Amino acid sequence: MTTRSRLQEDVKAIYATGYFRNVNVTPEDTQYGVRITYQVEANPLLKQVKIQTIPEKTETSYLIPQEVIDKAFADQYNEILNLRNLREGITELNKWYTDNGYDLAQVIGAPKISDDGVVSLVIAEGQLADIQVKYFNEEQEEVDGRTREFIVTREMRLKPGDIFNRGTAQQDLQRVFGLGIFEDVRLSFSPATNPAEVIMNVEVVEGKTGSLGAGAGISSSSGLFGTVSYQQKNLGGNNQTLGAEFQLGERELLFDLAFRDPWIGGDPYRTSYSVNVFRRRSISLVYDGVETDTIRTQDGNDSPRVVRTGIGVTFSRPLSEDPFTKAEWNVSTGVQYQRVSIRNEDGDLAPRSSVEFGSEQLAFNDDGTDDILTLRFNASKDTRDNALRPTSGSLLLLSTEQSVPIGGIFFNRLRASYSHYIPVKLINFDFTKGPQTLAFNIQAGTVIGDLPPYEAFVLGGSNSVRGYGEGDLGNGRRYLQATAEYRFPIVSFLGGALFVDYGTNLGSGDSVIGSPSEVRNLNGNGFGYGIGVRVQSPVGPIRIDYAVNDDGDNRIHFGIGEKF
Repeated sequence: MTTRSRLQEDVKAIYATGYFRNVNVTPEDTQYGVRITYQVEANPLLKQVKIQTIPEKTETSYLIPQEVIDKAFADQYNEILNLRNLREGITELNKWYTDNGYDLAQVIGAPKISDDGVVSLVIAEGQLADIQVKYFNEEQEEVDGRTREFIVTREMRLKPGDIFNRGTAQQDLQRVFGLGIFEDVRLSFSPATNPAEVIMNVEVVEGKTGSLGAGAGISSSSGLFGTVSYQQKNLGGNNQTLGAEFQLGERELLFDLAFRDPWIGGDPYRTSYSVNVFRRRSISLVYDGVETDTIRTQDGNDSPRVVRTGIGVTFSRPLSEDPFTKAEWNVSTGVQYQRVSIRNEDGDLAPRSSVEFGSEQLAFNDDGTDDILTLRFNASKDTRDNALRPTSGSLLLLSTEQSVPIGGIFFNRLRASYSHYIPVKLINFDFTKGPQTLAFNIQAGTVIGDLPPYEAFVLGGSNSVRGYGEGDLGNGRRYLQATAEYRFPIVSFLGGALFVDYGTNLGSGDSVIGSPSEVRNLNGNGFGYGIGVRVQSPVGPIRIDYAVNDDGDNRIHFGIGEKF
């Protein structure tokens, strides 16, 4: 029996084949029953698929390559257009966008079919109308933030008007989180006024960026003392760091005040600068050792204290095409002024050593105080795969320091260091899963011109030639140092290392005022070898090394991070 609903179902079924653009049915009564005529109009031959984006762009500016479009519909060209097959091609286009990170892009609306076989598809590619920063607390409630919005948005490659890309967005979020001032960073989206666009929201949870500490103690060098320290890592909401440490003791006031801006506002090249004001006191390894003779002051019969009071400014910049690309080369330049004085335990000036150590000068000037103004330049090239635990690549460090003779001291200090890492697989046991590396380092330095003795290069210790105490191998105007290590895993949190170190002052110990290396009977050159372990921790590998030197003495050394 013929019914109107069954005829409509037939029309739908004919449409569903995908070949026809128009279908009509005409029932006609006859003496034998009903004659049914289906009138169909076939789609044209498919000649071309064209793309139109919204917001509208020129034909060559949409993201998807023409070869991808042609490939998706290649089997359909010059055939009667089949809408079912066309939808399969559209699915391929949507998949290309998703596979390439354009998660918000999709073909929208019905395709437009012209009589000459040209199909026009409308694609909303996911253009960003705006990028907004929203602040949340730990309870996920939206709040007013302290951090200025541009601190977040300048770390993002994506900008308003760009097409959203998942991979780019993930890298942007990593850079924002890497600022170290947020506990969480995530994305959300809001509708824009134009339905073809979206607003991307960067949602951040600010962390606690300020810290305050205090303490007290007593030491042979300072007597009774108290310390106060403060650090703010997001000063004024500008991601600037201010740190201060003060120590007030019976004998002196020591302080260190530092300010750093990691990216100067408005600068397109990620230039940073730091300012440091300081007064520091240390026992120089040029005069003092662990297991060797220690030079004594003339009037105090104790170790000379080097007190430095000064100020410095440094500008740094990565050399990359844009601020979002990791730069192989980084450069820095700056100026520093310091007044250096040699003092005894009581804080009095001590310009000379005791008689038994030759009554030699301990400073460059006879009165025990030196004024040093230096211009500094540093450059580094870093191709390592990991800064904390490198397994491949290399690191080149170059530096020069030129003094301006305001206090009669005129010198130039040159230093160079090169490290190279080679992945290997020398052992292969089940418990040794992890990277194995051969690591090599060679470094050298020289001072041309005047040389205050406390500025001499020092050899020996955990970061120099292991097996010798800190500063116990030698010091001089020049030095050469080399290290080779084989680093291997033991268990997941523990690694090991075999190493050999060599260092020499190249016979320059007697070119330092007072010849402190010879007065202390230091070798001036030697080597050490041994074995060590690396315990993984949140602050980096904890290094424990057992080393034997060429005199047969042995020592255990401790440190944080790899030696190089």
